[in-house]
Amino acid sequence: MFVHYKEIWKQKLADALNALLDENGVTKTVATSDIVAEIPPQSDMGDLGFPMFAYAKILHKGPSQIAQAVLAKLDTDTGAAKGMGPYVNIFLNRAEIAGELLKEVVLGKQGRLGRPDTLKGKRIMVEFSSPNTNKPLHLGHLRNDILGESISRILAACGAEVRKVCIINDRGVHICKSMLAYHLYGEGKTPENEGIKSDHFVGQWYVHFNRMSKEDPVVEEKAQEMLRKWERGDENVTALWKKMNEWAINGMKETYKRTGVSFDAYYFESETYLLGRAEILKGLEKGIFYRSDDGAVMIDLSAEGLDKKVLLRKDGTSIYITQDIGTAIFRYEDWAFDRLIYVVGSEQRYHFKALFSILDKLGYEWAKNLYHLSYGMVNLPEGKMKSREGTVVDADDLLDSLKEMALQEIKSKEREDAVGNPEEIAEKVALGALHYYLLQVSAAKDMLFNPKESLSFNGNTGPYLQYMGARISSMLRKASLSQASDAIPAVQPELLSGDAEWDVIKTLFDYNNTVAEAADKMDSSIVAGYLYSLSKAFSRFYHDCPILNAEHPDLAAARLALSKAVLFVLKDALQLIGIPFLDVM
Repeated sequence: MFVHYKEIWKQKLADALNALLDENGVTKTVATSDIVAEIPPQSDMGDLGFPMFAYAKILHKGPSQIAQAVLAKLDTDTGAAKGMGPYVNIFLNRAEIAGELLKEVVLGKQGRLGRPDTLKGKRIMVEFSSPNTNKPLHLGHLRNDILGESISRILAACGAEVRKVCIINDRGVHICKSMLAYHLYGEGKTPENEGIKSDHFVGQWYVHFNRMSKEDPVVEEKAQEMLRKWERGDENVTALWKKMNEWAINGMKETYKRTGVSFDAYYFESETYLLGRAEILKGLEKGIFYRSDDGAVMIDLSAEGLDKKVLLRKDGTSIYITQDIGTAIFRYEDWAFDRLIYVVGSEQRYHFKALFSILDKLGYEWAKNLYHLSYGMVNLPEGKMKSREGTVVDADDLLDSLKEMALQEIKSKEREDAVGNPEEIAEKVALGALHYYLLQVSAAKDMLFNPKESLSFNGNTGPYLQYMGARISSMLRKASLSQASDAIPAVQPELLSGDAEWDVIKTLFDYNNTVAEAADKMDSSIVAGYLYSLSKAFSRFYHDCPILNAEHPDLAAARLALSKAVLFVLKDALQLIGIPFLDVM
């Protein structure tokens, strides 16, 4: 809560305690970092509480006595202080803080709330999504994508220059499998003449190959041969590879656009997979790596708590980690970052520990600034939805199903005319439901995505937050119409003195700290949780405090100004976690 005010009071408490210690002949000094600040459990107990237990042995007095002695030495020009047993409790000046808030949000300084500038001047690269070009995006990608997009937005809100990048895995035998199936049975078909989204069209040929391999194991070797031809630059194979990759990537970009995900740069494995080989050979010459008996190049990472790792096969070909080494170096040369964040599933923890360690041993100083933002698995309840591949849940299928469920909800409430464009609103509700559900829990945890729960308009869900925004927007539209011919009273922040109003003000003032904490911990769930807390605080305020029908125009004006502040922060925070704002639902 109110980090600025908390720090001011911690300093005041430290000064008072040091004066008390000096007065009692104690040489110990109390620093502000030693002061513990708590939030009292009830509003009538104040806004900050400072326990005195830690000083009882030093001063040979009871905590309650110390609290009273500290009170006598406190400068209370920025609030009221009271002794409550062993605590010094602080009651902040509500009018002063309300005025500061409304001045910042309503009177023209909106751009700074939620912009703590803790990362100003930092260049941060965020890699996420990392799809393969043999099949469309799936449910796991949806969690990865919104984690990467949201963290990027939060980091940018803290002042960082952020570069969002995507590595496209567009080579390898798995890519050749879909190519081979199409080559043998495609008969010139295209996504256009088949009426199929282009990435799904490619994915169907990958499924087709898997069926082929069960009937004829020889096709596995044929796929390997196609890969060898690709690596030799065979014109026909290369032309087929380019065509099918273009189909896959164009289809994925449609899904990215639909979900509000974007990238500043795409990297392609086909362009970077050989870059690491030269680095490994240099490291071999320097003695960082060694050759095993069979000729493979290896590194022993047992000192780092890892294991021995192959970096080049005995035939000299590279493996996945070799490619990542080259790609990381290429990226730094392309855009010198202060930090590079990899958004990749938790099953790759070992891989990234090894990667970072190897880059460090190769002498790259920036390797210390690499970070693996790992996330857990996400699944659907069994039997909820079937994917068209039968093994994973396609992103587009899930979004279509959520949209249809949202549309039926709108129709059941007979809101088609009220919302204007039911299809468009249903799409945004579906996206809000999906993204909030995926982000409300810590990324590290495995999770079960329940479509029906996610679409609820009550409780801790995306649609509930969207409804809160629409509710405030509707109220402000009504206020605007009623005030069109009347003089609008000047806002008097001192009128916002009730407990429900104060809870909203405190929550709004916490926004900067929330965004800074989410960036520091790289945890979007902190912003998601904040949004729910803000919505609950506003709901209580809306229930307890008449706004448009307040007993006096001046009070109505002050409460409307506070509502505008809530709407501003709500819209901003929703944007940080990829939830479309709706002014009507």
